[in-house]
Amino acid sequence: MNDGEPGILASPTPDAWVQAAADRWRELLNDHAQCEKKAASTALALMFTYPEDRRLAAALSRLAREELRHFEQVQKLMIALEVPFERQRPGRYGAGLRVKVRTADPGRKLDLLLTGALIEARSCERFGLLAPRLPAEVSVFYAQLARSEARHFEQYLELAQQVAAPKWRERLRELAEHEAGLATTPDTQLRFHSGPPPK
Repeated sequence: MNDGEPGILASPTPDAWVQAAADRWRELLNDHAQCEKKAASTALALMFTYPEDRRLAAALSRLAREELRHFEQVQKLMIALEVPFERQRPGRYGAGLRVKVRTADPGRKLDLLLTGALIEARSCERFGLLAPRLPAEVSVFYAQLARSEARHFEQYLELAQQVAAPKWRERLRELAEHEAGLATTPDTQLRFHSGPPPK
């Protein structure tokens, strides 16, 4: 894995994605709104799947509320910047990550938490990369979100360590390599978590 920030990612985002996303930021803002809803939904789904885990429920309840606040902030920004909300077909990233999640516990719980950490870490990285390249209103917001996503991926990672210490590191390495492939190879759709568009 790389030694950059955030360090759990196996590969950095390609420059080609950053350039395309900066050029097409209005389009990306629409996908970003969808991502915030999905992030809240993921946290809630984990709470329902493991209701006996009170520590997990308390942590993810707070996280889900914060993700929904972010969704509201993105919507407000889209309205101010006159960016229309549009339905989208799902990208390959989320489905691609789910392929590697084990179907039975205790492995499934660990994989869901580590996958959550990787998604939040990729978000953190990309908010940080985009913030200096976007209009002021979006730039300030994305810089703030980069800090929030850093907390989120660390929270998921801490929960994963509680589930499977010390075995979580090897599994994280495997999932991170898979995530890196999805985030760095050319993609037919530009999404917040996609690979770069084809040349």
